[in-house]
Amino acid sequence: MSYIDGFVIAVPHANREQFIGYARTFDTIFLEFGAIRVVECWGDDVPDGKLTDFRRAVQAKQDESVVFSWIEWPDKATRDAGMQKVMKDPRMDAASAMPFDGKRMIFGGFVPVVSLPG
Repeated sequence: MSYIDGFVIAVPHANREQFIGYARTFDTIFLEFGAIRVVECWGDDVPDGKLTDFRRAVQAKQDESVVFSWIEWPDKATRDAGMQKVMKDPRMDAASAMPFDGKRMIFGGFVPVVSLPG
């Protein structure tokens, strides 16, 4: 079964187009090293919760949108090998010029347990 890397970040509204360009540049590297699909989603309906929510999770400010992203890999072994190659790729040196605060990014790797249709 596939393996998913998930990410949530806060991006200043003013950096939307810069973020899209950034994502298009660096997401292709993940695809080159084995990812099946990369999806970047700009927050459209991200409500405030009573206890917790996406905005609080990344300490989003009033002038920021929440971006929810994921990378789908065929399996964890491909992900592990692919991520090693991504991190060693010299093109990633430019990734440090992020149009968002990377310290507030939350991320993790996930094993799907339900996938419909399957």
